[in-house]
Amino acid sequence: MRLSDTGKLSIILLFMPFVLWMVLLILLPQFGIGYLSLREKLGPREYSFGLANYADFVQEPIYWNTLLRTAWMSILVTGLALVTGFPIAYYIAKIARQHSRAALFLMCLIPLWVSDLVRAFGWIVLLRETGLISGFLQYLGLISGPIEFLYNDITVVVGLVYTVVLFMIVPLVSTLDGMDNSLLEAGYNLGGSRFTVFRRIVVPYAMPGIVAGSIIVFMLTAGSYLTPILLGGKNSMWFTEQIYEQFVTRYNWESGATFGVLLLTFTSFVVWLGLRVTGQSLASTVAKD
Repeated sequence: MRLSDTGKLSIILLFMPFVLWMVLLILLPQFGIGYLSLREKLGPREYSFGLANYADFVQEPIYWNTLLRTAWMSILVTGLALVTGFPIAYYIAKIARQHSRAALFLMCLIPLWVSDLVRAFGWIVLLRETGLISGFLQYLGLISGPIEFLYNDITVVVGLVYTVVLFMIVPLVSTLDGMDNSLLEAGYNLGGSRFTVFRRIVVPYAMPGIVAGSIIVFMLTAGSYLTPILLGGKNSMWFTEQIYEQFVTRYNWESGATFGVLLLTFTSFVVWLGLRVTGQSLASTVAKD
């Protein structure tokens, strides 16, 4: 066998796991969901194809209101994760000493050592009516009785920001770490204030990392299920709960598939709109040198 043939075989074997993962776990399930969403149930084991499931979604305000609410809350969580994660990422990339960066990164990774379920129950232990925060406030005399901090939008947002902020920090650190400190020095030497240097130099340079982190955080938040359900309770009104209800509770796979397609389509549109507004492209964002 010639060397060129050996090289081609090595490349094929190298990429085979990735191709199988993409085809079996991404593409085929999406095609299956799309197929189910177009199937209309006429009777027992009797189906036809059409857009009736999508028409039912549009005609039911609670469904598309929940989708819009999920999108709005996801954008809010993304913004808060950016505001929270950017100073941390900047400190790790530009201020912290080289030998302490690994320790700081490790501290950011600690929440990922446990599952979403355990993290959500940790917030429940802290925020429930008989939880640690309510008890501590009563001990200090700041409140006269127990207070329930759970089952509201603020709790859901806090829990989601805590869950996804690391996915904002990592791309920001990767981008900011490549910024030459001489750019900052030049900005200050030319008379720029800290805010001016931050706005005119740091933010434009970090924009690919900002967009990449925002895309990851937004998609993870919009597709989250456990955190909104456990921390928001019946008041969560999260679209993934509607999908779960259609698939599991009502056993209406056609409607559940329709909701899944709509969630993917709508979130992809929001991502595309964000790229257009920021002037970024997906290729340059995920493949910045």
